Amino acid sequence: MPSFADLHLKPEALARYGLPDIGYPVATADLQSALGRGGELPLAVMLHGLQASAREGGADWKRCEAAMHRLAELLAPDDGREVISAAGDNWWIELGPVDLGGKLVTVQRGQDLVAAIAPRDDGRLRVAVFRPLDAKSATYLTGLGQVPHPEHGVCMRENNWEYALDCSAGIGNYYALERGEAYLSYWEIGLGISRDGTEVPDWHRQRNLVPRPAAQALVDLGVHHSLSEEHGPEADDGTQETEPQGNPPPAAWRGKRQQRRTVQGRFAGCLLGGAVGDALGAAVEFDSRATILTTFGPEGITDYAPVYGGLGRITDDTQMTLFTAEGLLRGWVRLALKGITTYPGVTAHAYLRWLRTQGERPARDIDLGFDEPGWLFQQRELHSRRAPGNTCLAALRTMASLGDPARNDSKGCGGVMRVAPAGLFAWRLGKVASPQDAFRLGTDLAALTHGHPTGALAGGVLAVLVLALTDGASLADGLAAAKTMLCAEPGHEETLRAIEMAETLAMEGLPHDAAIARLGQGWVAEEALAISIYCALVARNLKHGVILAVNHDGDSDSTGSITGNLLGARHGVKAIPSEWLEALELREVIATVAEDLYAFMDWDIGEFSTNTELNQSIWQKYPGF
Repeated sequence: MPSFADLHLKPEALARYGLPDIGYPVATADLQSALGRGGELPLAVMLHGLQASAREGGADWKRCEAAMHRLAELLAPDDGREVISAAGDNWWIELGPVDLGGKLVTVQRGQDLVAAIAPRDDGRLRVAVFRPLDAKSATYLTGLGQVPHPEHGVCMRENNWEYALDCSAGIGNYYALERGEAYLSYWEIGLGISRDGTEVPDWHRQRNLVPRPAAQALVDLGVHHSLSEEHGPEADDGTQETEPQGNPPPAAWRGKRQQRRTVQGRFAGCLLGGAVGDALGAAVEFDSRATILTTFGPEGITDYAPVYGGLGRITDDTQMTLFTAEGLLRGWVRLALKGITTYPGVTAHAYLRWLRTQGERPARDIDLGFDEPGWLFQQRELHSRRAPGNTCLAALRTMASLGDPARNDSKGCGGVMRVAPAGLFAWRLGKVASPQDAFRLGTDLAALTHGHPTGALAGGVLAVLVLALTDGASLADGLAAAKTMLCAEPGHEETLRAIEMAETLAMEGLPHDAAIARLGQGWVAEEALAISIYCALVARNLKHGVILAVNHDGDSDSTGSITGNLLGARHGVKAIPSEWLEALELREVIATVAEDLYAFMDWDIGEFSTNTELNQSIWQKYPGF
């Protein structure tokens, strides 16, 4: 378990947020970022700390509840729905009112009702939450709502309700009650009525309790699921887990054990998914939604249309994404063979080679290394100008030295649309345990051309989302982790608001075109990121999400590309329609770059390698400068 330190707020902060004057436990790993947020409190981290501290039987848990309730109010979306679905990567429950006079499993603490669980018609669970959820109560709910095995059910039971009945009969509940912790009970004929029909007055009176708003309960569960180290149903057998040696940092999300081919499919899916989204949006990049519908019909554009002399043609988005991947690979090759590297610097060099493919040169005398141009620059199809962004061109023309951040104040989407390879690269480097490294890499790469905080930080968010999805995490978990890192950065507010609006709109049920219009047009970084996140959250599949992402007023190819990156990393290359792949320009080149991004850690190269031929061939393909 992580160690915590109490955060004590000044009176003005307490008054501003309407919080009670208590100590707020914050994990020591998060404390530094909590203190450097420019006056904004880390509300989710504070709630998670209270959930953890309230878990123990000896804790003064009721003293925490007012603060937990207020934090959930502050974090909850403005959502008046009575019923909301809550889900993680392997659990699902429905939050909403239940009949306290029917059969119930309850989560309770002492003589206080925390939550009531009832079966839906399909055997899954409806949950009403009456008090703020401590960590153990939240763990019960996510554990009981686990997704059934398609053949064997949940723990050899057919559905979640039968599993909940089994768990309520477990002896561990007696020991939890004795320790003063949350425990489970089964009420066969309604709350406060014993099995022999007699009334239990203290419990019967609680039938009049009103459940908390579903959106607040959703916050409780989401914060616990996203930030807690405790995963899966509570064992509650009196045993204690052994503290891992070396005290590794808590995971930012729940990844999955995956076969090699599954991860390779995610790598290819990410880059090829981005390319097909780019190619689909290319023909309508500068069109309004009204024009798109007039041209292509009521469904909008759903297949490639002629642009740049053919079908399935990519734009500068995919071109720059490929040069991002090449820069990272050349940075690693430099490290392996020369012992020193800088990923932003080497990637900046790659971007200058892309600039040359657009028929331009940097103003400064920077050696572009054309005596060893590398494999990617030699792909002649890339030497085609496809409406490159003016900010990218201007920033690269005037770059003073390799790796320097841009000196402009642009927050255009040209930074975020190209950095998905940073998330893949970080995964292959084993950065799942430290996603902050992926966030920093994505931010630094976007900042090479976009000097406004929003233009750079959006790139950090996308890199973390790709890292999480590649690791098998849910998009919701990736967003929770990315937002935690984002909030530690100065100037984060604009990007955070856009992301949270996308999450809220994804739950509201508005028509998709109306929701996307509220998020903007995608020409600037936070709008392009938010539209793509929204489309990925509501998508039935990759094709559906990408089509949503291109049929709007604005930068259709960039939003299509980012959405394709996200859904491709999530679902893998097999999720991409075959007709889109077959007609995609440079498909084999993109697939090769994806393969190399996965394979580079297995290349036996370096000072001590005896494979001289491999050293030479890799250097020739990805020269380390």
